[in-house]
Amino acid sequence: MDKIGFVYIMTNKSKTTLYIGVTNDLCRRVTEHKTHFNKSSFSDRYNLEYCIYFEQFPFFDLAIKREKELKKWGRFKKEQLINTINPEWKEINLNPNPKKQDTFKTQIDKLLDELKNNGDI
Repeated sequence: MDKIGFVYIMTNKSKTTLYIGVTNDLCRRVTEHKTHFNKSSFSDRYNLEYCIYFEQFPFFDLAIKREKELKKWGRFKKEQLINTINPEWKEINLNPNPKKQDTFKTQIDKLLDELKNNGDI
């Protein structure tokens, strides 16, 4: 069975560098860019941590073809493409319902409060 594919564009904080990539798991791949998973890579070197554009394809081979097409384009044409869906170049939130994780200390404090309220301590 063929997997779906994504073509995506990453940039840095100052939006001076663009990186075009392809993946079958966009959330995982963007997380790898953000955490500099591949040390000394192009995206690591240029701090490309912001996903500003992506396209989804029903088959991975179509995503690869599109990636090759986009990589041939000049900067101006790439900017025009990004501007069609993200004119402000804001980072795309790939998790629309992020659950804020409490710090370990907050979790312990909540547990202690619950135990006190229940009379366990």
